[in-house]
Amino acid sequence: MNAITRRKTIEASVALEGSHRLKQTLSWPHLIAIGVGAIVGTGIYTLTGVGAGLAGPAVVLSFAVCGVICACAAFCYAEMSTMIPVAGSAYTYSYAVLGEGLAWIVGWSLVLEYTIAAAAVAIGWSGHAISLIHAAGWPIPDMLLHGVATGGLINLPAVLIAGVVTALLIAGTRESATLNIVLVLIKLAALVLFVVLAAQAFDGARFHPFAPFGYGANPDGHNHNFGVLGAAAIVFFAFYGFDTVSTAAEETKNPGRNLTIGIVGSMALCTAIYVVVATLAVGAMPFREFSQAHNAAPLVYILNGLGHVQAAEIVAAAVVIAIPSVILVLMYGQSRIFFVMARDGLLPQSLAAVNKRLGTPVRMTLITGAVVMAMAATLDLDKVVEFANAGTLCAFIAVAVCMLVLRLRDPARPRVFRTPLPWIVGPVCIIGCLFLFLVGLTTFTQEWFVGWNLIGLVLYFLYGIRNSRLARAKTQA
Repeated sequence: MNAITRRKTIEASVALEGSHRLKQTLSWPHLIAIGVGAIVGTGIYTLTGVGAGLAGPAVVLSFAVCGVICACAAFCYAEMSTMIPVAGSAYTYSYAVLGEGLAWIVGWSLVLEYTIAAAAVAIGWSGHAISLIHAAGWPIPDMLLHGVATGGLINLPAVLIAGVVTALLIAGTRESATLNIVLVLIKLAALVLFVVLAAQAFDGARFHPFAPFGYGANPDGHNHNFGVLGAAAIVFFAFYGFDTVSTAAEETKNPGRNLTIGIVGSMALCTAIYVVVATLAVGAMPFREFSQAHNAAPLVYILNGLGHVQAAEIVAAAVVIAIPSVILVLMYGQSRIFFVMARDGLLPQSLAAVNKRLGTPVRMTLITGAVVMAMAATLDLDKVVEFANAGTLCAFIAVAVCMLVLRLRDPARPRVFRTPLPWIVGPVCIIGCLFLFLVGLTTFTQEWFVGWNLIGLVLYFLYGIRNSRLARAKTQA
């Protein structure tokens, strides 16, 4: 039990030797772009319709509820990341506060979050690319455009985009982050175009009745929960990603200031974007029309319905161009989590080597890219993509708990950023995330999430518990 509860001190977490320290190259614009790049992805372009189908016009309130929960999480992340400005995010904070065993579970959950999400987005991007390939008339065999799970041999477009993103991450964090800024601006420009055109057709009468399915989470017996809270459990998944900013802590210049701006700024910006877009979507067209189950692109559907065909094409093209920014940010976060776990000895430490010229963990990035490419090449992730969300909720809860525990254990420790009203913000984050986990995720996902962590614990007891740097230090002492 002592091995599982042993903690890595905050001082030891921050004091890193040069050969295992990442290069500081990022400023606050890069961090906000990383957060927005992860958050504003396919979610806002698809879940607006899904959420409206579950909550009606009150989907606006569903987005606001999610924004409150995620804002609470963002404040907790800001306090912890500025106190421990090194890579690893929730895993690193848990190691310093909750102990090695729980830190492993959190890190292993983050691996699930980032890897599956990155592969799923790559497959989603491939679907758009395949339609362009067919439109261009390129004679590519269909078996090379679909994975084994969907009747093909290999999803080549998904492999190619994952490979390109891997190369960008190896080239350098600043370079890939700068490209991410460009892609984020393209996505935001597409949303601005939608907002301007939808506002011209806005009719307040479409908000009555405001909550036709109620304000709670009302099951229909077919794995759907209607109502404001039922929709919130779904549209929440359009928000996660800002936690990736905290994985960039070690590579951030002036982390005390820039991490706070990056985490809180990206969350506030994305919440505002989501509420505005959802409001104008409902106001521009009756929600029952654009929320049909078969409609995977509600914003494009609305623009077409309003007669803005060319604008709809522009928005659709912007999504295809900019979706790789989501893959980039997710693979970035995944490689950094794996990197820190290896640096701590819970995985082979040779994987934590940092390239002297590039300042990036090349080996770990290559491994991450290979795993994502393999999954994207062969799998149909529709049934397991919720796993990523389970990992996110686990991480949010862990960070809020860490913030509260440290407030009790070490109240005098200097804090560059202090979470406002911590004994309200922390519990709201914890309770909100627990609710979304229990209500929003299917039983299938909950069971497999437990199974994933049981596999992780087997690996921990076989390797990590004896080979971690804390275990070796104790042995040498």
